[in-house]
Amino acid sequence: PSTLNQSRLYNEQIIEIEPIGTNQGNIVWEWNIKDHLIQDFDNTKANFGDVSLNPGKLDINFLNGRDGLSNWLHFNSIQYDDNLNQIVISSRNLSEIYIIDHSTTTAEAATNFGGTYGRGGDLLYRWGNPQAYRQGTETDRKLYGQHYPHFIPPGQNDSGKLIIFNNGDGREPEYSEVLIINPPMTSPGVYDYLPNTSFGPENPDYSYSEQATGTSSFYSRIVSSAQRLPNGNTLVCDGDQGGGFELHTNDNIVWKYQNPVNNSNGNISTQGGAIPNNALLFRAIKYAPNFPAFIGRDLTPGLPIENNPNSAVCENLSSSSFDSAQVSIFPNPTSTYVTINASEHINSVVLYSISGKQILETKSNTLDISEFPPGIYFAQIHIGNRYISKKIIKR
Repeated sequence: PSTLNQSRLYNEQIIEIEPIGTNQGNIVWEWNIKDHLIQDFDNTKANFGDVSLNPGKLDINFLNGRDGLSNWLHFNSIQYDDNLNQIVISSRNLSEIYIIDHSTTTAEAATNFGGTYGRGGDLLYRWGNPQAYRQGTETDRKLYGQHYPHFIPPGQNDSGKLIIFNNGDGREPEYSEVLIINPPMTSPGVYDYLPNTSFGPENPDYSYSEQATGTSSFYSRIVSSAQRLPNGNTLVCDGDQGGGFELHTNDNIVWKYQNPVNNSNGNISTQGGAIPNNALLFRAIKYAPNFPAFIGRDLTPGLPIENNPNSAVCENLSSSSFDSAQVSIFPNPTSTYVTINASEHINSVVLYSISGKQILETKSNTLDISEFPPGIYFAQIHIGNRYISKKIIKR
């Protein structure tokens, strides 16, 4: 209680809602962090135990150097992964990400047993700040107020890994970065963990920042996101600057956008002018034109948002190296075989269903899809050190 400087402490809750009609719903699943706490301060109180030996629980007394605010956790993202039936959670204030099982019942989610992975609602995996469960120090910390951790979908480069926007809030020097980590698993969704150690990996598989010189213009203290795109590039939202950019696989910036709208008063800047105050963007996600929500909608571009639009002040960014491989697929649509040709050597082809399930992997450029049901499929074509995704329609 001596570290709690406000009158209450917030629980964090996740609920799944079944829609009914246009304005009603049933809660069909529920999870609460209050059911998965531990403390080693007072053995006469609830949830007493050894914090270091129970990484599936959250130490209620760990504040990550912050004041004891009511909003001690500040979950800023929950992302559902359909392949593993798991939920990835981000706690900004504790600088940790968590993964929990969604296959449980609500009753099991309040315990440490049940579900596909046998752990109930306890944390299956955590990463970013091992001092939170007494398995490291501040020097072992990796995350600083991060946002939008999620599994990279099938059919994309680094699929099955976690991509994270690491804001860098509170780090010296302050800078942001995009991280990709590969959580060690013994089988899909079962995370490899040695008791009395920290969860791996020790280092990310990939990181992007502008930190080489010791200073960085790429720094967003709050909000923001990173998304791996089907073409192998990465879309980054530099949220508190109100901007976004696309990184080529060689980390060159090939596309940029600046929000011209002041979110406080609605004022709009002149194109090419100063960044408006409070142009903050929470997150940026790229959707393909065939995204289901776009069906029946007019996607014709309108007039520029900016005042006094002038294309002369737009910087022309290009990436000749990425587009060097010309890929063709024929026949498409097809009912039997499809052939993929490219101007460069094809290393492999992985075929995914529209739900993201891998159904075929081959080193051949000819695919037999005669036994698959009609529908839309996505081919991930591995060429050189990059991946190109193409849509295949089966009649």
